[in-house]
Amino acid sequence: MRGMYRGAAFGLITALTLTACGGGGDSDDNPLTGSSGGGDGKSIVVGSANFPENQLLAEIYSQALEDKGLKVTRKFDIGAREVYYDQVVKGGIGVFPEYNGALLSVAVDKNSTATSTEEINAELKEKLPSSVEILDSAQAEDKDSVTVTAETAAKYNLKTLADLKPVAGDMTLGAGSEFKTRTQGGVGLKKVYGVEFGKFQPLDGGAQTTLVKLLKDNEVQAANLYTTDPAIVADKLVVLEDPENLFSSQNVTPLVYKDAVNDTAKEALNAVSAKLTTQDLLDMMKKLVNDKEDADTVAEEWLTKAGLVS
Repeated sequence: MRGMYRGAAFGLITALTLTACGGGGDSDDNPLTGSSGGGDGKSIVVGSANFPENQLLAEIYSQALEDKGLKVTRKFDIGAREVYYDQVVKGGIGVFPEYNGALLSVAVDKNSTATSTEEINAELKEKLPSSVEILDSAQAEDKDSVTVTAETAAKYNLKTLADLKPVAGDMTLGAGSEFKTRTQGGVGLKKVYGVEFGKFQPLDGGAQTTLVKLLKDNEVQAANLYTTDPAIVADKLVVLEDPENLFSSQNVTPLVYKDAVNDTAKEALNAVSAKLTTQDLLDMMKKLVNDKEDADTVAEEWLTKAGLVS
């Protein structure tokens, strides 16, 4: 679904995408070595992929569980979904912060056409292996978007993707090269919203920082950014709404190995999902990436503010 770039601001995760959730997993330094979802029988193994946002989410889950008196073993920075998904299914990991759309389309059913949160979760509940389940999805998402500056939004009265139709012909869209030919990209924009940009500026290889600069300098008037990019907050950019769900939902959703979590654990994780918003992710990623705060500190601050830890 994604696949162009993750953003130079993330440094270590250039060339990672949410869909792939990282690069390969070298067994020599795989943090899963010797682990099991229940740890020593008393500990819940919480895993994460190898990019900062997912590690932050895993830390939030870990602290929420610990606040309920549950023992947690952290197995972060695992790597690609091809590595960690099977480990959850087999019980090597007990809890994992997933993105429901990518989980469905990459690991469970590559032919799925579901796009909304409800459709995606219904298919996941039907098709996931019997050893695992998803818990409640958060409102928070990290997904593709078409984003503009506040000045461009005001100039053309842009609020949704549909508003682009009469003006896109005079605009340049900046994105990774693959976006132009994707259904969830240029092809879909034309088919679903009747939107066709006058020019397309391809940018690849971790060039999201450059893309944001081009957007701010008005060299491109719209850009394909991810919705939790810290630049959206820092530069007061406007993410255009997608009422037809062209870009499939990517709600943050706990994936759990059933035998590793009890009702107390499930309640703690569902409580996180009930509070976590996309704006929260934006704010926390700004602290993590731009302000260089530690993930455990950012997680604790959010959990405290949300009233989820004592």
